[in-house]
Amino acid sequence: MISASTRVAAVIGSPVRHSLSPALHNAGFAATGADWVYTAFEVAPGAAGAALDAMRVLGLGGLSITMPHKEAVADLVDELDPAAAALRSVNTVVPIGDGRLKGFSTDGAGFVASLVAQNVEVSGRQVGVLGAGGAARAIIDAMARVGAASIIVVNRSAERAGTAVDLAGGIGRIGGPDDIAACDIVVNATSVGMGTEELPCDVGVLHSGQVIADIVYHPRRTALLAAADKAGARTVEGLGMLVHQAVLQQQLWTGVSADAAVMWAAAERELASRGQ
Repeated sequence: MISASTRVAAVIGSPVRHSLSPALHNAGFAATGADWVYTAFEVAPGAAGAALDAMRVLGLGGLSITMPHKEAVADLVDELDPAAAALRSVNTVVPIGDGRLKGFSTDGAGFVASLVAQNVEVSGRQVGVLGAGGAARAIIDAMARVGAASIIVVNRSAERAGTAVDLAGGIGRIGGPDDIAACDIVVNATSVGMGTEELPCDVGVLHSGQVIADIVYHPRRTALLAAADKAGARTVEGLGMLVHQAVLQQQLWTGVSADAAVMWAAAERELASRGQ
């Protein structure tokens, strides 16, 4: 029951009405008994500052940030956690008192948590990341923080790959398609395969002993994951990153860790209702 004491959290972005976040977060809040409700606000490009002002004035309990506001919010909040500072990108805002707001990035840590949930060890492993956009950079930063032995970034633009590699420090380098075969963990951090049968790499180099992860979750079993299955590799689907970054968000807002299984089931129900 929503009351005058119910805390409100929301996702801001443009477009945002397609977001799965309300389904995930409301299920998580309900499962923990938190007196919170989560919704979505369409915020036009360039209006992130006004949205943060509204958060302060209205006393919102938390915000999720999606495109196109992640970089703008990083410049507008009062404090940044280490990952958000390194990435200059924020996907979570938490009020910290006296009208001050702190920005976090839970995307990369959420991805690592999705691997841990599948008993995939990152520490000491050779990682290959396809792509150099925002999601790829978050994943590179997080994999380096948890002790990956090396991180190879494969991207069409060498300049963008170089910027992404910098986040890995001394363990990162720019690679090419042929380097994928030597990686223990391969991550498709591009949108290639979203709603299509496109492949982000030559699947002929995939083999047993590898872990192949895809951040795309529409379709759930992408062409890359299907090819990895045929090659005998382990697979990790993209819905895990979405769920686990949301679990981390709720922990930041409420101090309570929601059940990932509950949020996963809510995401599956929502996707099914959309015919996805």
